[in-house]
Amino acid sequence: MGLVKLAAAALAAGATFFAFSARADGNLNLICSADVVICEQMEGAFEKKTGISVNMVRLSSGETYAKIRAEARNPKTDIWWAGTGDPHLQAASEGLTLEYKSPMLGELHEWAVKQAESAGYRTVGVYAGALGWGYNTEIFKQKNLKEPKCWADLLDPSFKGEVQIANPNSSGTAYTALATLVQIMGEAEAFDYLKKLNANVSQYTKSGSAPVKAAARGETAIGIVFMHDAVAQTVEGFPVKSVAPCEGTGYEIGSMSIIKGTKNLDNAKKWYDWALSADVQSSMKEAKSFQLPSNKTAKVPEEAPKFEDIKLIDYDFKTYGDPAKRKELLERWDREIGAAAN
Repeated sequence: MGLVKLAAAALAAGATFFAFSARADGNLNLICSADVVICEQMEGAFEKKTGISVNMVRLSSGETYAKIRAEARNPKTDIWWAGTGDPHLQAASEGLTLEYKSPMLGELHEWAVKQAESAGYRTVGVYAGALGWGYNTEIFKQKNLKEPKCWADLLDPSFKGEVQIANPNSSGTAYTALATLVQIMGEAEAFDYLKKLNANVSQYTKSGSAPVKAAARGETAIGIVFMHDAVAQTVEGFPVKSVAPCEGTGYEIGSMSIIKGTKNLDNAKKWYDWALSADVQSSMKEAKSFQLPSNKTAKVPEEAPKFEDIKLIDYDFKTYGDPAKRKELLERWDREIGAAAN
């Protein structure tokens, strides 16, 4: 996808401004699958810009997919913003989301447009972020732990009870980790790895970013998360160091989708176009959000993980966003990992 070149180009670019329409009326029912701080910032900025009243709920991407699927006959949501792309692609393949070709597509990176094309324009990329982990340097010093630089290092017995990762049924972050390991190792070896890792995991959290927040607070030593979530804790002043695994790692294309059957289609389109604009994406740093924005001219935060420094795998979004494959992997995780963790 050329993410390295695209990231470098974005870093050199300045912000452009999208001429948005005059203030409007009405409501918008939004599910936000990013961190609650950026969700609230986006909600407030859109209301101020448009006069549209936003009813926002924060849910992990796996939870959102399940909710949208359950409410398919009588949708209660208009738009779904952010969260890993795999559940968005799954919703698109099941006809749960609406085709929409935004006039903003021409301003987006190739990887964001390809995400839209692969889904028949039923979703679009809004940001990208690489998978890794963050660890608490003070805990490591106190317990004389060695920095884990590779996936294999996380199996070290010294990390027993020191690792947190989310549950892939509720968290898009954790599903990306599961799919990443399968692509790196092969399915059988990946599940063997996860069984061994389970001995070191103290908790499978509901939210994808929760593990590194726990590490920041000193409740665990290591949180497996998207690296930008670890960076956010470092910027807040916590003793957290980010790591990109040496064997390679997957990445997310955080996405956005309009729900089929929305009662507020015009307002959903207004949000969609607005959220793809350079000025809106440039402001995400204000909420300590450090992903790579999808708009080519949006400002990339200096603190954001540099894709050129990370060994990225050629993540197969089509295969691992497929409903059948996702169901198969999650059921196996429940049987072999989740059951053993309870």
